[in-house]
Amino acid sequence: MRTEVAKLAADWSRRGHDLAFGVGVANGFATLGTIGFEGRRDYGAIGPVCNLAARLCSEARAGQILVSKRVHGRIEQHVVAEPLGELALKGFHRNVQAFNVTGLKPA
Repeated sequence: MRTEVAKLAADWSRRGHDLAFGVGVANGFATLGTIGFEGRRDYGAIGPVCNLAARLCSEARAGQILVSKRVHGRIEQHVVAEPLGELALKGFHRNVQAFNVTGLKPA
């Protein structure tokens, strides 16, 4: 994703626009289903894991992929990641340990 966005960003930069992205990834249980009312329905996910992913995304700077401790534990054999320490995230009573994924490990 970073490679492709970098290509797009270079093209948009020549046109005078800044383009960047940040990603937040969390793993856990969520409630999934149709939300809305007659005439307006959407499919959505709600729950603490969704909030965590959204807060990590908000903390991510351009090009960063931030993952929760649980996600890091599941992918650490495949990725290079640096610990960011504990983040104070809105809506969470305790600080959350997060990791910045910087690349993939060689196969």
